[in-house]
Amino acid sequence: MVTVLIIAVFILGYTAIAFEHPLRLNKAASALITGVLCWTIYMVQASSPESVSEELLHHLAEIASILFFLLGAMTIVEIIDTHNGFDIVTQKIKTSSKRKLLYTVAIITFFLSALLDNLTTAIVMASLVSKLLTKKEDKLWFCGMIVIAANAGGAWSPLGDVTTTMLWIGGQITALNIIKQLILPSMAVCLLPALIIGYRFRRSTFSVPPHSARSVKEKKDGQIILAAGVGFLIFVPIFKTITHLPPFMGMLLALGLMWVITTVMHKSKEKELAEKFTVARALQKVDSPSILFFLGILLAVSALQSIGVLKELALVLNNTFQNDYLIGITLGLISAIVDNVPLVAASQGMYDLSAYPTDHPFWEFLALTTGTGGSAIIIGSAAGVAVMGIQNIDFVWYLKKISWLALIGFAGGVIVFLIQQKF
Repeated sequence: MVTVLIIAVFILGYTAIAFEHPLRLNKAASALITGVLCWTIYMVQASSPESVSEELLHHLAEIASILFFLLGAMTIVEIIDTHNGFDIVTQKIKTSSKRKLLYTVAIITFFLSALLDNLTTAIVMASLVSKLLTKKEDKLWFCGMIVIAANAGGAWSPLGDVTTTMLWIGGQITALNIIKQLILPSMAVCLLPALIIGYRFRRSTFSVPPHSARSVKEKKDGQIILAAGVGFLIFVPIFKTITHLPPFMGMLLALGLMWVITTVMHKSKEKELAEKFTVARALQKVDSPSILFFLGILLAVSALQSIGVLKELALVLNNTFQNDYLIGITLGLISAIVDNVPLVAASQGMYDLSAYPTDHPFWEFLALTTGTGGSAIIIGSAAGVAVMGIQNIDFVWYLKKISWLALIGFAGGVIVFLIQQKF
């Protein structure tokens, strides 16, 4: 009964998020209410409230690490933007064709997300696109492509996506092998939607926005901040690999160092002028509702995980399909609705390394499907949630325009993987 009630609250909350615009209720409110209600129902029926509190705090530690990471990345991008650092990148773009720009953005996002991770890359690229394009509709299409490309790029790299990293740390995959096995399927996931959206923009052009008039000193400051910001973002996965600390620690260190650089850079300016470029000002401009929305969604999903729904789901799939690839595809599609992290964690707990040894195709396929399946719904991945916040993308708009493209890419990736296994 309790399980049914929590699932019902989760579905109602999801519906409220989907119909944010007709309801005129910010999605953050719906997500927070859903998350808290799910845990309240779980707590009320619990025989041991202490154990529920412990579970909640355990999940909150994981959620907080994602939120701090997101906050750090968004602030660094905001600092680069304040210093007109993106102007340096936009000046390099010589094409006026939206189609060519789309392909360029998709390729950069795909490879950058393998190096950084899909969440950071999505934030950087969505901010860059909003500088280049003026029409709202164009920005939405480009951002939809960014979500697909970021998730596809993250799947084939052990650093690119949380789930791939989990499988790597858990010993289910090795770094070199996952790159070798998933780079072509991941390319298919990205390429098919890019070609279809590219066809939509085949005759469209845009004019690169005029660059703000700046002194030589301001241009130099912009270059330093861009180089430092991107350098620190690349440093985050390296820091994680060296220290074995969670990624958010590297991101907070990067933010602290950016704070020092901006303070030193503007210390000779008048107080009012210097304040415009501070990290404190950048933090004020960061989209706080998006971060609270993320918190609510992850709380709701963690409640489902705690009552054992996700573990139960994995067992049902195992008994129903009894086929590795069908299980992988279904888990990938479910990861568009429920966070892929607990799904993969449940799979790691269910399938033993003795049954599926390291680098078994099942683990590689799971990394591909759960990493890219989340693109089918805007809130199915961390990258999607971040971009939704930056560009204020409507849930239903994404469902109508982008979801089917993401599913075509997903199917293409699956087919390429299966052909690879055959030969």
